[in-house]
Amino acid sequence: MAWWEAVVLGLVQGLTEFIPISSTGHLTIVGRMLGLVDASDPEEWTAFIAVLQFGTLAAVFVYFIRDIVNITRGFLVTNAAALRRTTASPEDRAYAFLGWLVLVGTLPIVVIGLLFRDVIEGTLTKNLWVIAGMVIAIALMLVVAERVGKRERGMKELRWSDAFVIGASQAIALIPGASRSGSTIMGGLFAGLTRATAARFSFLLSVPAILGSGLLQLPTALDAVSVSLPVLALGTLVAAASGYASIAFLLRFLQHHSTHVFIWYRLALGLLMIVLLATGAITS
Repeated sequence: MAWWEAVVLGLVQGLTEFIPISSTGHLTIVGRMLGLVDASDPEEWTAFIAVLQFGTLAAVFVYFIRDIVNITRGFLVTNAAALRRTTASPEDRAYAFLGWLVLVGTLPIVVIGLLFRDVIEGTLTKNLWVIAGMVIAIALMLVVAERVGKRERGMKELRWSDAFVIGASQAIALIPGASRSGSTIMGGLFAGLTRATAARFSFLLSVPAILGSGLLQLPTALDAVSVSLPVLALGTLVAAASGYASIAFLLRFLQHHSTHVFIWYRLALGLLMIVLLATGAITS
């Protein structure tokens, strides 16, 4: 892999990880166009994506560092106070509750990810027919979520049920083309959250999901990837910078706009992929 290819893939990863259009789907499409996806060794491509995701994880940490610190502190202080039979401050209790919601929301993807790890890392999830189908399916589900979602509640009004619904939606993103942010924002809208709140909780939920996935695959990923460390590091840094920009953009955008522009993009992309696959212009 050349350095410029790592830059392109890093940009694709960073810009599409948090915008609801599917990072894995776009990476796989671009990777195939560049001739970097080896059909005989799909695990190497999965490993490469896992390393790139550490860049976008760094972007979340930097952007939400204050929230992450407050959640961690509140969680520890509140639970320690409970053990001592004392009471923590209202602020610490609120952040502790948010921490519990993140943990609950993470459980579905952990369980399903471990149970179906071989399938997720295999050839099926690199299949462009599967990716095209999921790109369209989540677009259609977002249409429904936009129509039926009440969009009434903010971060301070999150419930246990919200964490479960959004966590279950996040597990759908194990199928390439679904989009982790797209699935979780969809789940948040179905739960009645505002668009910005759904996106913000989605990003916080991505921390344990991406971290866990990365740490699980990192020991074998570095051995499986036949890319030099400097080139790999360059791609990861580009993913971090572009990921930070995409987080900032989406949170501002969803304060005043719907997800319809992303829905139309997904529909157009999915239909284009189907046409290209059906005509043999690209192969699955």
